Amino acid sequence: MKKIFEKHENLICILSIILYVVINSYSMQNWGMTDYKSVIVNSIFSLVLVILMIGGKRTSYYGLTKVTNLKGYLYFIPLLFIVSVNLWDGININHTTSEIIFYILTMLNIGFIEEIIFRGFLFKMMEKDNVKTAMIVSAITFGIGHIVNLLNGADFIPTLMQICYAIALGFLFVMIFYKSKSLIPCIIAHVVINSLSIFRGENEVLSYITAAFLIVASFVYAMYIKKAVKE
Repeated sequence: MKKIFEKHENLICILSIILYVVINSYSMQNWGMTDYKSVIVNSIFSLVLVILMIGGKRTSYYGLTKVTNLKGYLYFIPLLFIVSVNLWDGININHTTSEIIFYILTMLNIGFIEEIIFRGFLFKMMEKDNVKTAMIVSAITFGIGHIVNLLNGADFIPTLMQICYAIALGFLFVMIFYKSKSLIPCIIAHVVINSLSIFRGENEVLSYITAAFLIVASFVYAMYIKKAVKE
């Protein structure tokens, strides 16, 4: 398995991204994110990724390891403000308990999958050639990937904002991964942001404010990490 990864890393990365986009789009269009079937499909995808990484002895290589220098990252306190944005308008419960549970479980898998394939597979595939290019491609690909939401019925302006702040978050997460060699903080933050979105209100003005905050806060924190933390 390790030799397969080493020989076909590019192919594995590309296939993973394509399969994820197709499978997740199908799930959203046919079941939504609050259905148990979405949980099952995404859980299977997550399990396959874990098996591949364990079989290829690449769990640490792809970031499934702890961060050793927490102080250098300000103990990730800035991430607490970033993940809180979906609660700025208060907590709105418009779903049943089972729907909330299935949604959170789906987002748990999606956060894990997206960090592994966009920050793990994609970044590591390109890092050896050019780190800066790898960071840019990882962040932009992750952000633009959200354009599929348009195909799933999302409105244009909210999707455009989502793409913009997803790129910023993608840049922050890839910076954390590059410096710390760990995806754990990124996976946790990603999962929390996605999970709390089910409780988000419908304040249109606030959505612009939170989008701007995510862009600015992500960029500033990424620049701090870049300068303050040694590799």
